[in-house]
Amino acid sequence: MGTDIDPSVAEIEQAAFQLRRLWAKPQLLRRLREECEQGQGIQLSNLMVIYAIVRQGEDQGDVTVGAVAELLDVDPSTASRLVGHAIDAGFVSRHASPVDARRAHLQLTDAGRSIKLMADEFRRRFIAQLVADWSPDERAQFARLLRRFSDAAAGVTIDEAEAGRLLEAAAPPTDRHREASASPGTEPSPQATPR
Repeated sequence: MGTDIDPSVAEIEQAAFQLRRLWAKPQLLRRLREECEQGQGIQLSNLMVIYAIVRQGEDQGDVTVGAVAELLDVDPSTASRLVGHAIDAGFVSRHASPVDARRAHLQLTDAGRSIKLMADEFRRRFIAQLVADWSPDERAQFARLLRRFSDAAAGVTIDEAEAGRLLEAAAPPTDRHREASASPGTEPSPQATPR
């Protein structure tokens, strides 16, 4: 790790990586599959679409595939495929938009709402167990800081140039030196030995 990075940043990075498992707990998906109607399977991607639709406010406006793509941070073709799978599974319905008939408006079906409520309850009970021995102040402070962190992460867009700079900064020093000394399209040459 570079000396210019605060060690607490590495701890946050590791913790954030672990938190993704709250979405993908095998027990959650297995239980949700058991609760689904016969032949109606649930995948993690279905849950992502369900939550994207809810987050966009399905009852307060127009929820489109484009809005799902933006919230999930995927390209529109990927979002369209994910939404199609959720529709095929019976969790989402598509109707003509009340705002613009040329666009599709997405809504949860009763099955989609039921799955969301079950997933919410599972995760909340699981988190409650994890923080059961925390004081109310600790829970409140953690909730406030985690919300602040997630809002900051959601509000940042990394463009190609910035991604390149971040990856370059993360590369081991020997790789950076090799890339800097090589001309485009050529292999780095070994240093000449003095005679």
